[in-house]
Amino acid sequence: MNLTLSRRRVAAASVAAALTLALSSCDLSEAADGNQVRIGVNGADPEWDVLAEEAEKEGLKVKIVNFDDYQLPNKALADGDIELNAFQHLAFLSQFNARNGTDIVPVTSTSVAPMGLYSLKHKKVEEIPDGARVAIPNDPSNQGRALLVLEQAKLIDLKDDAGIYGTPEDISANPKHLKITPVDAQQTPRSLKDTAASVINAGVAEQAGYKLKQAVFHDDPESAAARPYVNVLAARAEDKDTENIRKIVKLYRSPKVQEAVAKSAGGARYVLDIPEAELGKELDRLEKQGRADR
Repeated sequence: MNLTLSRRRVAAASVAAALTLALSSCDLSEAADGNQVRIGVNGADPEWDVLAEEAEKEGLKVKIVNFDDYQLPNKALADGDIELNAFQHLAFLSQFNARNGTDIVPVTSTSVAPMGLYSLKHKKVEEIPDGARVAIPNDPSNQGRALLVLEQAKLIDLKDDAGIYGTPEDISANPKHLKITPVDAQQTPRSLKDTAASVINAGVAEQAGYKLKQAVFHDDPESAAARPYVNVLAARAEDKDTENIRKIVKLYRSPKVQEAVAKSAGGARYVLDIPEAELGKELDRLEKQGRADR
């Protein structure tokens, strides 16, 4: 998750229609040949152009497919319309697999982006007044993380068993009587005009023009608690060891591409190189936790 990044939740019919439009506009309806790898992204960062250039040197064509909805890259991957995607963290992926019966797995880590609490009215957490309204994303993985951010900021306490998919019902203490308001992730920046503060996903904050340094608080991207929010390059499990995908993983970790990744991150994302096996174990843990919570 870069990873990074929840969008408008849509009804099943809307998803299908949007996907059809995406496939048409991106020419995904045409089958990829043996020398092409299609990578679905949400916001085409410059490093993907560098990756494509490096792959071309090795006779491999990379096509970057940009989706504007967070549900679509996984559906396209599961349906075989792309071979890889890079837009999500492990928590989001585990939820998608559980809800859709898919077997999408991480093949390498990309980065982790802190989630921040932003405000147009207050410069410090302590300034947020009693009874204030605070917006958080409403999708499961980002909502749970947003509540953890509020807990780490000492604004609320959560039940011990809330886990990473907590909801406002899991709040055990709310000393400032804050009105926690879940909204569509894309609306969290817009809600700043009508709230005391808003917890905003890093990618959404960036698109809205907010820098991490503007946040009044953010979580620690290097902590163990941030592991579920590591963004990954993902593939279908049955394809993860194919020659082309292994080439892409190797190229992504190459010095030239990693230099472009670090430059693109600009300090807002922390670039990580976590072994694939560890990523797989974390995904398994999250999926087991999700099944236990249902």
